[in-house]
Amino acid sequence: MRKSKTLARIRNGEAIRTCVLGHYIPAYVCHAARAGYDCLWLDLEHRALSIHETQALLAFSHLYDIDVMLRPPTLEKTGLYRYLEDGASGLLIPHVSTAEKARMLVDAVKFPPLGDRGIDNAGLDADFHVHDPDHYAQWANRETFLCVQIETPEGVHNVDSIAAVEGVEMIFVGPGDLGLRLRQSGEMTIDEAWDAVAAACKKHGVAFGGPTMGLDEMQKRRDLGAQLLVNSSEFGHFSKGLREDIRQYDELS
Repeated sequence: MRKSKTLARIRNGEAIRTCVLGHYIPAYVCHAARAGYDCLWLDLEHRALSIHETQALLAFSHLYDIDVMLRPPTLEKTGLYRYLEDGASGLLIPHVSTAEKARMLVDAVKFPPLGDRGIDNAGLDADFHVHDPDHYAQWANRETFLCVQIETPEGVHNVDSIAAVEGVEMIFVGPGDLGLRLRQSGEMTIDEAWDAVAAACKKHGVAFGGPTMGLDEMQKRRDLGAQLLVNSSEFGHFSKGLREDIRQYDELS
């Protein structure tokens, strides 16, 4: 059973080198790992992949030894921990605005004594081998992670109690949804929200981070103490590359 590179970085106080994938591109998993990324954020909230495509990408992540932080399209309990059985290193859960919801998620994806996850012990995460159940449960609690997204003003106001929930390893600032809501309410800026998350996570010893596109943004959030720094996506690369390459036609004689 493999060890999480993301959790190793957290425990060493280091930045987690993270990129995004939202389409079925097996080669991207290999290239991300080869480039030196620790973690690949696989987005199934806004992108549609079949279960078999998802399972294949998770298998490739084990082959090339890179974590997958999977953002699921469901909160159904067995649906969540099945992604872990299929090989995801962690789950990224959107719109977690209360400690109660965070505790519900811990209950779903952590084994006792932290939660109430059901045991299978024969999936890809266990190398398709039935291990001693106590050893497997201890490994899973230690080497898989739960990351919850703060995407509402309510979530910012409750971030201290959310960060205090045992079993939440990371908090993720979602600037898209959170920024949309803060612009409407005007109750704080996105920087003030980052500051609140940073203070709560420092208090409770929880890692945090979010999208940080561009070196200036990466440095700004790293200076706050952020570890999960997302700086790349396949969508951004092929969109940018196509825009750049089309300009060559303008130079043709």
